[in-house]
Formats: sequence, structure tokens, C-alpha cells
Amino acid sequence: MEKVNVLDKGFVRLIEVMGSDLTVVNAARVSFHKESSWDGEQHWTGSITGKTLPDKDKKLISYLAKHKHWTPFAHPQIMLHIKAPISIRTQLFKSKIGFVENEISRRYVTEEPEIYIPKWRSKPTNGAKQGSEDFLTNEDALAAAEAMYFGVASDALKTYNWLLEAGIAPEQARFVLPQGTYTEWYWTGSLAAYARVYKQRIDPHAQWEVQEYANAIGSLIQPSFPVSWAELTK
Repeated sequence: MEKVNVLDKGFVRLIEVMGSDLTVVNAARVSFHKESSWDGEQHWTGSITGKTLPDKDKKLISYLAKHKHWTPFAHPQIMLHIKAPISIRTQLFKSKIGFVENEISRRYVTEEPEIYIPKWRSKPTNGAKQGSEDFLTNEDALAAAEAMYFGVASDALKTYNWLLEAGIAPEQARFVLPQGTYTEWYWTGSLAAYARVYKQRIDPHAQWEVQEYANAIGSLIQPSFPVSWAELTK
């Protein structure tokens, strides 16, 4: 299974893909009781290896995407395994339509948590309420930020482990863990849903960390749907 490493300890892993560009085409053509096939083939075998769409089908996909006929793009499904900091997971989970997720639960899992170590950026300017500016280059500011962050994170981990050792329920001990704690989940969604997330989170105004995950998601999905992905993410 293909995997793209993200941030310092995160990743996006492709688990399974159902469908192809031809799935999108035939989901649309069924309205007219018609069916297409790969170039040079009479019947679709389900494999996309070495297959190309006829030009008429590429034009159909372009038309569907341009005019926002999204339902044909909702038939293909993609399952990913993602590891990300809790705060980034929260941003991605805001996209509910077309998705289902199952996440690791610290009600049951008590293994040592991992903490994201950020690449520090300066706060936004011009009265912006969210976002950030460039990566910090001031060595004194970087050293101070890292020292404070490591101190708080270390105290949180020590407290978490102490609570578990003291017999506190894991479902309560987890409350002390910071937003930078890594979590993992299986995320299954339609091609239409992933394209929507990609376009939203690849935007330059999106948080840098979530842009990194969007890039990884796109790089794993695009090879299975080269025509549809190009049209949906224009």
C-alpha cells in the first residue's frame, strides 16, 4: 500500500480504491441506457492498468465537472489511513458529506502518545483573525518557543501516564493530552468528497499543516482517477 509521510511523524496511506474514471463515465451514461468502455476494449474488466478513456468520455467528465453534476463522481470510493495531530484531524473532520471515519480511541488504547513538533510561524498581520505569516527565523524566538512547548508537552505526558498508573480511567486520563497529540483514523469517502476537501485545504489561506495533508491526499488519489481528478481540482 502506498504511503506519504507528512509533518514529523504523520502520514497518509492508501488502503483501497473502488472505481476509476470509467466508473464516473458509466454512472453518467446510464441515464441514457448507455455504457462506455476503455479504448480498444469491448467490455470493462475493472482494471485501470494501461487503459485510456476515449476522447468522448474525457469530454463528458470535463462537462460534468464544469457544470457541477457531482453525483457520477460520488460513486468511486477511496479508503485512506491517516495519522495527524488532533487539531488537524478536527479541521479535516469538518468535511462530513460523503465521508465516514473510524478513529483510534484512547478509551481503549493507552500506548505512549506522540506529539507533533511544529515548524514555528509568526502570527498573522493586518488584523487577521486566523492563519500565520512566514516561518520564524529568529533563533532566540525559536529556542524560547521550543523550550516552552517541550515543557508543557512533557508535563502533559507525565501527567497522563501518572493518571493511568494511579488507576484513573483512560477515557478521563486522555483529557490532559494537548492538541498536538497524534491520532489515527480510517477515512472513506467518495471521489467527489475528496476533491472538495482537497480544493478547500490546498488553498493558500488554509493552515500550512493541513495543506501538507491535502497535498499527500491528492498525490495518492490522482493516479487512480487522472481525468476526473484533473477536472475536479481545476
